[in-house]
Amino acid sequence: MSDSRWRRTDSRYLFQSRWYAVRQDALASPDGSAITYTVVEHPGYVVIVPLLLDGRVVMERIYRYPLQRVALQCPSGSLDGEEPEVAARRELEEETGYRASRLSWLGKYAGSSGISDEEFAVFLATDVSADGVLRREITEDIEIELIPLADLRAMTLRGEIMDAPSALAILLACEVLESGGTAHASWRGAPPG
Repeated sequence: MSDSRWRRTDSRYLFQSRWYAVRQDALASPDGSAITYTVVEHPGYVVIVPLLLDGRVVMERIYRYPLQRVALQCPSGSLDGEEPEVAARRELEEETGYRASRLSWLGKYAGSSGISDEEFAVFLATDVSADGVLRREITEDIEIELIPLADLRAMTLRGEIMDAPSALAILLACEVLESGGTAHASWRGAPPG
């Protein structure tokens, strides 16, 4: 839903790349004031919680250059013009070598709504097998670690999972599994059509 009281009077791109763009808009606010707003445009991404039959989750220790450190996080990656479920299957296999027979939609969330239009979709992957093909990008310096979901939940609640989308995904997966093992589209938002 847009609010027609906010009127864009001008717009220009300050930077564009294949990953994101930075746009600067001139706006008239609801009270008529002229303001400038800078927005990061991003195509969105997916976060996957790949759950093995023994209760462990396929996690990644990945070097994150902007943070200058290694982060423990769920497999994730950008939408490359495809539907979120297609991206989730692709990213899981490319980054980890695992494939999932089943994906359950856990919701769609805004990552940083004050500066960006970026949204991410969360999936629980089950019936996971290690029979895929790795195809990592040069920036993906990843080590795979299998960690019990219960341990990940405890780590998240202690603040040890610093990647916020991964922390949310872990807690959502725990909630879904504890409530009967199925995703509830009615309370998490319907999957994309």
